[in-house]
Order: sequence, then C-alpha cells, then structure tokens
Amino acid sequence: MKQIQKRALITGITGQDGSYLAELLYDKGYKVFGLIRRTSTDPLMRIEKLYFSEKITLLNGNMRDISSLERIIAETRPDEIYNLAAQSDVGISFSCPEETFEINYYGVGRLVNAAMRQNPKVRIYQASTSEMFGKTKPPQNETSQFQPVSPYGEAKLKAHEDFVKGYRERYGLFICSGFLFNHESPRRGKHFVTRKIAHSLAKIKLGLQKSLELGNLNARRDWGFAGDYVEAMWKMLQQKRPADFVIATGQSHTVREFVEVVAKAMNMRIKWQGKGEKEVGVDDSGKVIVRVNKRYYRPREVNNLRGNSGKARKILHWRPKVSFDGLARMMAVEDLKTVARENGLQYKLN
Repeated sequence: MKQIQKRALITGITGQDGSYLAELLYDKGYKVFGLIRRTSTDPLMRIEKLYFSEKITLLNGNMRDISSLERIIAETRPDEIYNLAAQSDVGISFSCPEETFEINYYGVGRLVNAAMRQNPKVRIYQASTSEMFGKTKPPQNETSQFQPVSPYGEAKLKAHEDFVKGYRERYGLFICSGFLFNHESPRRGKHFVTRKIAHSLAKIKLGLQKSLELGNLNARRDWGFAGDYVEAMWKMLQQKRPADFVIATGQSHTVREFVEVVAKAMNMRIKWQGKGEKEVGVDDSGKVIVRVNKRYYRPREVNNLRGNSGKARKILHWRPKVSFDGLARMMAVEDLKTVARENGLQYKLN
C-alpha cells in the first residue's frame, strides 16, 4: 500500500530556521510549502540550498491578511503548520512595538483560526521564545515563571497564552509551543549579535574593516545550532499529545566569550582592557578591534538565559549535537569564506 505523502506549510521559510526546517522536512519525504511576503528581492536567494522550485512551493501571503492565509491553507491542505514568521529582532521591538504585536500576536491568531476552519485536526508548531522568561533566574524550564522585559517577549507570551494554551484547552487543537533558546548558524541575519561578530571579525581579519562595536559584553545566552533545533520542532508534532518544550543546550556563555571563540577560530587573539563602556578588545599588535557602544544596549536587558531541556531529552529523545565552540567555529569559517569570496580574496585557515 502506497504511503500518503505528508504536507507541511512553513511560515517564515526564508529565515534561518525556515531554511533548515524546509530541508529537514523535504529529506523526510514531505511536500513542503512556504509562505513568503512579497518583497522587491528574490526570496529564493535567501533559502541557501533550496534554489530549486521543484522541492518546495512558495506562495505569496501575509500574516497581516487573513484572506491570504485562508487561501494558502485551502490550497496547500497541510497536515502540519510550522509558524516561524515573526518580527524576530528583540532590539527593534522596543522601537516598533505595534508592528511586533501585529505580527507576533495578531498574526498568530489569524493563522490558527484560518487553519482550524480548514482542518480541525491540523497540527501546529508555534515558535515561542526564551525571551518570554525574561527576568526569571536560570535555569528556565517549562514550569518557570514568564517575566518578559521586551515587546517581543510580551507579544510571544500573549500568543502562547491565548492561541496555544487557550485553543488547546478550549478546542482540543493539536498545537505546541517550542521555547527555543538562542540558536544560531551561518545563515543568521547579520544584525543578530552572533553573526555580526563572525562577519565583522572576518572583515577585520581580511583587512576590510577596522573594528567591531557591540553592546553588553556580559549578557549571557544559551547558544545552540539552529540545524539541531529545527529537528525538535518536527519531533513535537509527531507526538500522540500536544505539549510545550524548552529546547536548549543547558550551558550559557557571555557575548565576550563568543567573540573570543570566533576570534580564536580565525587565528586571532583578543585581550581585554578597561571596564564597562570603556572596555576594548585589542589584538596582539595592540590595535583596538572591539569596542563597546551604548547605542547597542537594550532599554531593558535580559542578563542571563540558560535552559533546562530535560523534558525534551526524555520525551522527544532530542539533544543538541553541535557544541558552543563548534557553533562559533562553524560561523567563523563560513564567514571567512564568504567575505573572502565576495571581495575576490583567497584565504585559508591553518
């Protein structure tokens, strides 16, 4: 008997997580559809390996427009929906709180309601976030108190309470939240601090940039590899019953440490001098290559995030494969290759 091919719809498919998830699902035999927002640039150029239209089907839609969501869900008839679409920059959420709530809260409601009307048995993954824990002391797990300190965290929390917990309890909808702690990769946008560090240090290494400016060097995050984390998303929707899971490595590192490990991977050594906003990182020649700029401080900072993913390890049999050092080196190597290629330079790490 021929097995019926599963169908999956991914919102936010052109982002880091969307591209890794699309590859994972395609390799597992899914028919993959992606919702994209029409822009002046070709979204396919931002999906890394997925340049081939026969592997995924992209459909124009918008999380602000319920009619487009209803049309796309009717056309694609997904068994699983992965909602990764969001205004995903925490820092920007302070200056654009209304836009953040419009997409990260109201957009979720539109999507969930449109999906339920088409297929009440659909399974939905909602990309929640460690930023919802905010001020709560680590380690944070599924029972920890939510205390968000940013519009981004607040919008994600309200969507979780109203459309994940609320619809699961009231309507029996199969919907799960993944409280994913920071997850990075060479595909991360350059405005995110980890990619900013890797890309800027690559340019400094190749003589194309003088220095790198950062905000709070002491902020601690639980950083993992995005390619590992999308597997957990898929595993959540394969369970008998819907549940929410923290996905994390269980280790936290400072921004300063991330700079050090990336620099080391590029055969650079950084020494720190000064304190607070006057702290700088210098190379072996005494040249300042890292500076602190208060412009990059958040109005309200989450100082320490470290997740306890014990529940996911036990129930989903999930655990991270890439270490912190491995992640930093991966990003360092890829950005050195990319920057060198884009500028017609040749460079190889020892």
